[in-house]
Parts: sequence; C-alpha cells; structure tokens
Amino acid sequence: MNIENKIAIVTGGCSGLGNATVHSLIAKGVKVAILDINEEQGAAIVNELGSDKVMFEQVDVRSAQSVEDAVARVVEKFGAVHICVNCAGIGPAKRTLDREGNAMPLENFSNVIEINLIGTFNVARVAASAMAKNEPMGEALERGVIINTASVAGFEGQVGQAGYAASKGGILALNLPMARDLAPLGIRVNAIAPGTMGTPMLLNMPQNVQDGLVNDIQFPKRLGHPSEYGSLAVHMVENAYINGETIRIDGALRMKAK
Repeated sequence: MNIENKIAIVTGGCSGLGNATVHSLIAKGVKVAILDINEEQGAAIVNELGSDKVMFEQVDVRSAQSVEDAVARVVEKFGAVHICVNCAGIGPAKRTLDREGNAMPLENFSNVIEINLIGTFNVARVAASAMAKNEPMGEALERGVIINTASVAGFEGQVGQAGYAASKGGILALNLPMARDLAPLGIRVNAIAPGTMGTPMLLNMPQNVQDGLVNDIQFPKRLGHPSEYGSLAVHMVENAYINGETIRIDGALRMKAK
C-alpha cells in the first residue's frame, strides 16, 4: 500500500509502542486517529503534532459502542480508515495459585483477556467494516491493513503470565482466520510479536532489573526500541505480500520459564 495520505487508527497510541507507531506513521504522511483511555496525554499529542495530522478519541476497547462511535468520528473527520494498528493492552503478572495455595481471582484473568484479546478483535472488526467501504487501491487492489500486537509471551509464556500469555496466544491464533475472512475484501491482517522493548514503563525499572531482562537476548544485546516496532508496522503496511503473518521482533530472544 502506498502509505502517504492514508488514514490510520492506532489504539494505545498515547504511550509505548503505540506512540512510536503514531510518530512513524505521521513521518510517512499518514493521518492518525489515536484511540486510548488517557485523555490528558491524548490532548497533549494532538497539540504537539497538530489537529490536521492527528485526532484523539477516548475509548474503552472492551466496549462495542465506544469503539463503533469512535471509528464513526474518525471517518467523519478524515473520510476513511485504511490502517489499524492495535497496541492497547495490559501486562499484569499473577500466578495461577499464590504461595498460600489461593487461586488467582477470576477477574484478574478475565480482565487481561477482555482488554488484550477481545479489545483487539473489537477494534479490528469495526475498522474492517470501515475499510470494506474503501475503493480498491494500488496493484494489489487493497482496501486496508490491520496489525495486531501479540508478544513473545504468546509463544513462551513465563511463570505468572497465564492470563497475559493466553491473551497474546489468542492474538496469534486470530491472525490467520481473520486474514482469510477479510481476503476477499482486499484487507490484510498481520501481527507483531515484540520481545523485551524499551518502553517508558520498563525504562523506569531499576537498572539491575533491565540488565536481567537483556541477559537472554541474543543480538543486539539490548532492549528493543519502540521506534523499531513502529518502523516494522510501517513496512507491514507498505508490503502488500505480507498477510496472515506474525513477525517476532525480539533479538532472537526465547523466554525462559522465569
């Protein structure tokens, strides 16, 4: 897809990987709608980048009505949706049983599934509906591209990651059937599985904790840069032959049990 002048939705675009993706897309001439819960940060980003290039919608990705209303406002302002990058998510750590043998409260598990997996599908389905109204574009006759965020934890979940790994494993499993569902409409679906990325939350951890996280990374021997996620997302949009695929971005990291 020729990315210039296209319209993108980025969930979780106020921070971390989502924010890096917003900047990568805007640098390519894309107009971006940020769907996030953080209204104050969203307003600051619009002020920084300009309301002609970016808009913010406060959205609960778990809510069908919230997402449907937000996407409708994106189409009203910018005229279409061509790209959707789902970065909204949470990553709480909790074991199935604690040290006293007490079961994890079910709401801890269900909450991460609702935000990371159901929230991703919720936004993707509504974005796809908007994309289906686009005229086919380019040599490939594309109408849109959806990129969902999985994780290496979806392949190698660690101790305490039952809920998180299940949510990201769901993203992995969602990828191909959704790509097949939307192929007749010219809409591609892919996923990115990040490893240990240098997001603000992680960089605020003590240095010894950061060093421990880097130990199992093969090369480059460092945390991933959020901008590297953003540039990969841009490439996956531009490359029309990448479809139904999950790409790991992890420096050859394979997670140990703990």
